[in-house]
Amino acid sequence: MSGPAPDPSSSLLASFLARCTFPVAGAAVQCAVSGGPDSMALLVLAGAAGLQVTAVHVDHGVRPGSANEADLVRAAAERFGASFDARTVVVVDGPNFEARARQARYDVLAADVLTGHTLDDQAETVLMFLMRGAGPQGVAGIDAARRPLLSLRRSETRRLCDELGIEVVDDPSNADPRFTRNRVRHELLPLLDDIAARDVAPLLARTATLQRDLLEVISDLAATLDPTDARALTAAPAAVASEALRAWWRRETALPYAPDAAALERMLAVVRGDVASTDVVAGWRLARTSQRLRLDRPLGDATEPR
Repeated sequence: MSGPAPDPSSSLLASFLARCTFPVAGAAVQCAVSGGPDSMALLVLAGAAGLQVTAVHVDHGVRPGSANEADLVRAAAERFGASFDARTVVVVDGPNFEARARQARYDVLAADVLTGHTLDDQAETVLMFLMRGAGPQGVAGIDAARRPLLSLRRSETRRLCDELGIEVVDDPSNADPRFTRNRVRHELLPLLDDIAARDVAPLLARTATLQRDLLEVISDLAATLDPTDARALTAAPAAVASEALRAWWRRETALPYAPDAAALERMLAVVRGDVASTDVVAGWRLARTSQRLRLDRPLGDATEPR
């Protein structure tokens, strides 16, 4: 490593740092740094928080010259006293590109990697989940764990980079209307601001925080249930039974996403005895025999039971 960490006494840096949720000083962390203002601000603020930072840049190899963006991240890491690591993944352009790129990126990052998601990302995520009918989990938005900048605005991360003279990458794909998130960002949120005559992003983020607080209580109650016991699930409030099923599903399938609201309702129909079995998603089935529930793997899946 080379170069000094940023001076945390800077008024702007100090004010932003006070709103972040970094681990304790001295901890070693990996930060996902694409070169955009959010992730560059993450790199700077993590160093100011006294962390031992490794900046990891992942090149998806989609845009011409994207490999050169790693050089910007390397330079910033050296300037602010962080280590640097570069990774490359292959993601073919096409349908569901955002989700596939995100998964490829996380596949080469540490499980506890810090990311530069902001309050604006939270607001966009809540709206996107609402449009998918995701239910309570969707309203809860992005989990704050590993997202220390979730109380900062996108405009503030850019302001910090501008003040420190950090060259950043402006990804042209962030303006591509093929991607739902971009339309939410550039069309839906401005329309909501206009209709409400106020900035609605903080309101959406606050709603997500309140919802996550409620879900934590429900999760604690769900943890006391046996998710294979149909009688116990039937006797529990629907929200608690749904969370028990959702947590069981994640443990058993190891899939990145929980069943959506429609899939959970199909699962609850099995719990109630309305039907003996149902398809859930991704080839998995839920079945009930003598008041006991089981998750059946997709045909041809020879993975050992978890």
